[in-house]
Amino acid sequence: MNRRTFAKSAALASAFGLRARAVAAPPPRGKAQHCIFLWLGGGAAQTDTFDPKHLGDPGKRQAGSAYPAIDTAVPGVQVCEHLARVAQRLDRLTIVRTLNHDVIDEHSAAVNRMHTGRPVSGTVVYPSVGSIVTHELASPKGIPGYVLLGYPTGARGPGFLGARHGYLYLTDTSKGPAGLSRPADVTDSRQQRRLALLRTVREASLKDAPAQDPRQHYDDVIDESIELAGGEFSKVFRLESEPAALRGSYGSEFGQRCLLARRLVERGVRFVEVLHNLNFTNGTGWDTHNEGQLNQHLLIQEVDAALAALIDDLEEKKMLDQTLIVLATEFGRPIAFDGRGGRGHQSQTFSVVLAGGGLRHCGAWGETDENSAKPVTHPVSVADFHATLHSALGIDPHKELFDGDRPVPITDGGQPIAQLFG
Repeated sequence: MNRRTFAKSAALASAFGLRARAVAAPPPRGKAQHCIFLWLGGGAAQTDTFDPKHLGDPGKRQAGSAYPAIDTAVPGVQVCEHLARVAQRLDRLTIVRTLNHDVIDEHSAAVNRMHTGRPVSGTVVYPSVGSIVTHELASPKGIPGYVLLGYPTGARGPGFLGARHGYLYLTDTSKGPAGLSRPADVTDSRQQRRLALLRTVREASLKDAPAQDPRQHYDDVIDESIELAGGEFSKVFRLESEPAALRGSYGSEFGQRCLLARRLVERGVRFVEVLHNLNFTNGTGWDTHNEGQLNQHLLIQEVDAALAALIDDLEEKKMLDQTLIVLATEFGRPIAFDGRGGRGHQSQTFSVVLAGGGLRHCGAWGETDENSAKPVTHPVSVADFHATLHSALGIDPHKELFDGDRPVPITDGGQPIAQLFG
């Protein structure tokens, strides 16, 4: 190929590429304003919850679902018998049954994949989905953008976005974060003296510092914490102000944290993650190897009560269309039982649930084979899952953020599930 032919071919290829980008449909944009992200840590078995198959027997090591399936509000879609309340509300949900990734042996790596949408990198610390939402959707003044109701981990952090897009966390729903509570012996005048001293130290520390100095991010967090400690926001943690019947409908301690999540988004928080089963009710949590399978139904029943109550509560307050509820886990479980009646790990296909958020729900999306071992229709990657979540919140999943000078798309090439958007 001579120089003239090469130049002509390059020009045509460039023009074709520009035209293809011009005619490509933009990603759908939903109108949700908040996200409540419910996390089932350990790897919830899809065949025992949202993708039931033929009935098995753990005692006899006979492969299959551990519990009978029941019909739901959506004809043709069934769930486990312990999800009876959610089953009645399935017309407001979509079970994504064909989520998949390639991390199977390492829980922390799988948790990181589900929260950041990417494999762990040696050069980039990717932000979590909560931090991206907080970065893209501003919260009202005096309100944190991202609250974690559970234990903090690196996978849930802001990565290269910086500390200002990190989370405020607590593990006790009976009171606000300890760091926001002023000790009783610190009077107003004493507090003001402390703040004046802090102001002097901060000004000296940042003198002649570059505009993008990371320390500025931490100063922003300090300012936010001071404002939260002295404002009306602390009242959000007073669950006793809610009617007793409503509190009771949410059920267990996990349910109470879901109620707190509703109160937080009602105040303007953009993203709330709620961790389930902090106290390991069944001994192993959702990581149901060996005897952990025996009391798995207790976990499912807790989720059933809390998720159904959260949907009803948001609907009653006319907030369901503005609030995307996500129920997720790091991977699923195979249909076969191990030598002591539990289940191993499986990431080739597993289930997550979307509810509310103004989506056009269909009960279930995607179909798995008879053993829920691989997708048959509509496989969904983790990047696609993230793209769907961001699109529901009106965030362009293809937008580029920047790690220094390096452009990093919000998702790793993910495509939203277009059928869920009206």
